[in-house]
Amino acid sequence: MDPIVQISLDLTSIDEALETASMALRAGVDWLEAGTPLLLAEGLHGVRALRNAFPSIPIVADLKTMDGGYLEAEMMAKAGATHVVVMARAHPETIKCVVKAGRDFGVKVMGDNMACPDMVAASRELEDLGCDFIVHHIGYDERRGIAAAGHRMPSPLDQLREVVTAVSIPVQAVGGLSLEQAVQCPLYGAPLVVIGAPLTVDSDSFRTAGGDVESVLREICRRVRSAS
Repeated sequence: MDPIVQISLDLTSIDEALETASMALRAGVDWLEAGTPLLLAEGLHGVRALRNAFPSIPIVADLKTMDGGYLEAEMMAKAGATHVVVMARAHPETIKCVVKAGRDFGVKVMGDNMACPDMVAASRELEDLGCDFIVHHIGYDERRGIAAAGHRMPSPLDQLREVVTAVSIPVQAVGGLSLEQAVQCPLYGAPLVVIGAPLTVDSDSFRTAGGDVESVLREICRRVRSAS
């Protein structure tokens, strides 16, 4: 598939999410993600607001579902999400429920391998259970904790090629990517490029980052498409 650039709206207010989303779409971003902070702060209202403002844009609801899979996916689909996220660490029955809801309500399912001891095996299992995409994910707390202890911060690029090779569905890499790392993702075989903290969202305040974020996004979009 052709590269797709997705912005993670890891913000805590609808108004800021709408403003940042508008800026991102002007810059050439393809998909919007209702990030976990936005869902915690605003819930279904945040997804509905994004859908009402951008009726034709794909919206990923980063639920990180661990249980109650069918209901969570159904609610987000009815609010306007086109994609929902379930965790590989969830029980297989939960993953199956999310996949069934996805089929019933016309949304795609993204399986997230964050915090799995074997991220490659987890990605294979997510595909076997019916997920449409893999989210290869190094978590926020994990990255910050390891860095605070004086060790090299882990990157999703570390195992990205292995994950891509292990599955036949599209993969995205998530977790503290720099601009240079983000634009490399399609070269690793991961066409879904996710832009969030620290490039567009402040990692500490969960507010839109300072500076000319629109220009940064425009450059990322240009380089992702040029590299492919």
